[in-house]
Amino acid sequence: MAQTPSEFGKVRSLLWPIHNFELKKLVPMVLLFFLILFNYTVLRDTKDALIVTAAGGGAEVIPFLKVWGVLPAAVIFMLIYSKLSNRLSKPALFYSVIVPFLLFFALFATVLYPTRDLIHPTAFCDHLQSFLPQGMKGLIAILRNWSYSLFYIMSELWGSVALSLLFWGFANDTTKVSESKRFYSLFGLFANFSLIISGFCIKWASAIRQHLPTGADPWQVSLNYLMGMVTLSGLLIIGTYWWINRYVLTDARFYSQDERKKQKKEKPKLSLKESFQLLLRSKYLGCIAILVIGYGIAINLIEVTWKGQLALQYPNPNDYSHFMGGFSQMTGIATIFMMLFLGGNVIRRFGWGKAALTTPVVLLVTGVLFFTFIIFRDNLGSTIAAIGTTPLMLAVIFGTAQNILSKSTKYSLFDPTKEMAYIPLDQEQKVKGKAAIDVVGARLGKSGGAFIQQGLILVFGAIGAITPYIGGILFVIILAWILAARSLNKQFVSLTATKDAPATEPKTIKPSAQVESTV
Repeated sequence: MAQTPSEFGKVRSLLWPIHNFELKKLVPMVLLFFLILFNYTVLRDTKDALIVTAAGGGAEVIPFLKVWGVLPAAVIFMLIYSKLSNRLSKPALFYSVIVPFLLFFALFATVLYPTRDLIHPTAFCDHLQSFLPQGMKGLIAILRNWSYSLFYIMSELWGSVALSLLFWGFANDTTKVSESKRFYSLFGLFANFSLIISGFCIKWASAIRQHLPTGADPWQVSLNYLMGMVTLSGLLIIGTYWWINRYVLTDARFYSQDERKKQKKEKPKLSLKESFQLLLRSKYLGCIAILVIGYGIAINLIEVTWKGQLALQYPNPNDYSHFMGGFSQMTGIATIFMMLFLGGNVIRRFGWGKAALTTPVVLLVTGVLFFTFIIFRDNLGSTIAAIGTTPLMLAVIFGTAQNILSKSTKYSLFDPTKEMAYIPLDQEQKVKGKAAIDVVGARLGKSGGAFIQQGLILVFGAIGAITPYIGGILFVIILAWILAARSLNKQFVSLTATKDAPATEPKTIKPSAQVESTV
């Protein structure tokens, strides 16, 4: 039976909820997100290749860098950003933040890396290592390869600054509430294609050594291409941002200064002490915070162990980078598949509780398999040899599958269920609770795993020696995460039922509200 025009319009609005005239705003915003995420992926894979394969480096350097490099740099950046935001217009602030990043990445490839043998204090660090404990190797490596460490810090900041602060701050400031319910899910969906494109570019640049003459430095050539891509993408980011300000935000259909002023509310600025107090007073918000902290610690514990195995399998930076390019491609494909076919469907069919438990259960199962294999692989030598591979390569494969599954599940299920948990709260709890969790959860989640690993490395000396302990700690962290999710589900169902009770018809969460939070 043929569809009527009205029925066809309903189907079209579900599949593509965008009016034709809105493409003028949607397309450049998607492009801006795509370019920022492209740079994020290239920089993430390159920084790991530099640090993990460097002479005197290794995966054990990463926890020290996160605690003693990234965390202080983030604090310093926010102090500078706060000062600049009071003095500069928003466009000037955007350019003032982006340009120094691009200059540094271009400078690293053309000046710092080529002169590494001159500027790195190798002899001094060898002297320090001769009398300091083996567990201090990671801290010494930060100084030994200080330009690599600086590159790692700047690359880590790019994700927080360009993606979380600049893009989402700009999007939230210039997108109407009615638009956000339709736009934000599409931002995330199309932008994730950048993982596939960037993965291909990384693999191409890393394989360039096959065509180089004898005596050439292949990693230098790869870096030139990779940082050239980052710089070009950065210039396109600046151009796209300028175009949106010049031609989109001057269109009254998309941006109303009066409406924005009317809707905008001051975001509470909570101190760390106030944030802890708020989370301790509210069992509901405390459970959400445990979810956020649990994921941050768990993924950090697994990733560093996996990268330690990667460094052993691919000690050459070109080989390591080539592998990470493929990993980014697979992660992008899996994330897009999960967002399209599983995320919203799981929530609608099985409810909030089962959807929220999916991510910790996936991390628990895959994490246990990964660490069990790492610990007991020496006893499986004959079996592994029979299938034509090595214990190390199989550990890399297990770790890769685990990371792809955990990241795609996080984007498609963990993020939306976390955001949905705020819905039953009143406005004050929503705003203050989210601000508190951003302060406490984000800091403890990112730094907690690094502190744990750093302490164990100082005691036992290397990533390989602490693997059994990391596995045990991971189990405890995920168990606490699961218990918090189960408790939160009971509270969520109770609050939702209370709020829905006065209505004449049962309310349901609109699909758009579920999809919106996946970004």
